[in-house]
Amino acid sequence: MSPDNYPSLVLNADFRPLSYYPLSLWCWQDSVKAVFLDRVNIVSEYDRAVHSPSIEIKLPSVVSLKNYVRPALYPAFTRFNVFLRDRFSCQYCGAMDDLTFDHLVPRSRGGMTRWDNVVAACAPCNLKKGGKLPNASGMRPSQMPYRPTVYELHRNGRLFPPNYLHDSWLDYLYWDTELEP
Repeated sequence: MSPDNYPSLVLNADFRPLSYYPLSLWCWQDSVKAVFLDRVNIVSEYDRAVHSPSIEIKLPSVVSLKNYVRPALYPAFTRFNVFLRDRFSCQYCGAMDDLTFDHLVPRSRGGMTRWDNVVAACAPCNLKKGGKLPNASGMRPSQMPYRPTVYELHRNGRLFPPNYLHDSWLDYLYWDTELEP
């Protein structure tokens, strides 16, 4: 198996993942480099090793940063983060595919592209609402848009575990399936 198939879970100095969605992973090269630069501690290793002419190192499966990185309180406004805030579902009908984002106050009417004016919407609902205001269209989002905290996005991210989780990562990941989707 290629070393490319051996990512490392990256934990902050407090042993919490830097992020859940996307999961904080580094490729093996970045992990090994961070080990040699003394920026991380190896918490767990794979059985696989890489070699140079003078050294052999087992590939890290979990690393923790030596210095705590204080997470930002508020995330960047991105399309992905809007979808994550809205749990990857249309805020008008609940559909989970063909997502776009919709401006409550349309841009044609001076609406801005920012947290408090944008919701996830499936393409059919977005087309149906068009350039109308929510009252005129008769379409109100199930959740009004707001600026989430990083903590809220991490909480929502835990609702969508990745397809692959190495056994050595499980003690550090908490997939909260009890939250309502």
